Amino acid sequence: MPPYPYVILAAGWLLWLLPFFIAEGRGRKPAGTLDRRARWGMVIQAVSYGFLWQGAFWAGTPEAWQVALSVLFLLLAMSLSWTATRALGQHWRMDAGLDADHELIRAGAYRILRHPIYASMLCVFLGTGFMITSWPWFLAAAVVFFVGTEIRVRIEDRLLVSRFGEQFREYARSTSAYVPFVR
Repeated sequence: MPPYPYVILAAGWLLWLLPFFIAEGRGRKPAGTLDRRARWGMVIQAVSYGFLWQGAFWAGTPEAWQVALSVLFLLLAMSLSWTATRALGQHWRMDAGLDADHELIRAGAYRILRHPIYASMLCVFLGTGFMITSWPWFLAAAVVFFVGTEIRVRIEDRLLVSRFGEQFREYARSTSAYVPFVR
């Protein structure tokens, strides 16, 4: 495979990850409530990304449509990661948790999706997969990715229901989780 797909992926991943590193550097209060079980979802998601890279170094040159689709998904991922971390502000954290003064964020990307960061992760997944992954590995990785993501979404939704009750339930009824138009 020529080097340009790897350059595109490296730039896409770096620009997608950058707002998380910036947000991590901001000062924030410790969480009042944490549910570390969501870490299992993170581990499963990481495994799914690993599946995407299987055979990547022996793959042929991607077709123009693959490159275009990958770039589109990587740009969407970057947009979602930047807007979501900005909207969350001090409430952003790696673990599923709530601050003592946590607010239900519905600004920015949160107007469209309850979990836009997971949507950005899905876009990175798709951008990477379309560029370098064979279909069997891509499909296997997708199953694993959705299992990990669903674990995290369900845990976070339970935390938010415990804090915001009917206000969050109404938000959940009117807003997709991380795939637009899918409730």
